[in-house]
Amino acid sequence: MTVLVVDLANVVGARPDGWWRDRAGAATRLLGRLAALPAEVPGPDGRVLELGAPVVVVEGAAREVPEPAGVTLVRAPGSGDDALVAAVVELTAAGEQVLVVTADRGLRARLPAGVRCAGPGWLRDRLDA
Repeated sequence: MTVLVVDLANVVGARPDGWWRDRAGAATRLLGRLAALPAEVPGPDGRVLELGAPVVVVEGAAREVPEPAGVTLVRAPGSGDDALVAAVVELTAAGEQVLVVTADRGLRARLPAGVRCAGPGWLRDRLDA
């Protein structure tokens, strides 16, 4: 089982669909789609991934959005990147396999060694399938 850890701001911001006019609304829509993500999806390497409930880091205007069933929200009190790294450290320390979804190279560099990453395009393709 793999825990998908999503940098919500990065994924929302990867598609110029007007999200900046309603950040909380864009976050809510994406969270609803994540809640409906199938339990098995093709991974970034093409192999099937068995997914647990996604862990999604929300910050700023999206911090107060409702948590949909089947999704765990991490409400960052400050830096979303700091909250995401802390969540990944906690998950990996508990022995969980983690796949982080972000295009942020600086954030990726801060993750524990061996943590796999995928870009927002990979996730969007899974959600659009």
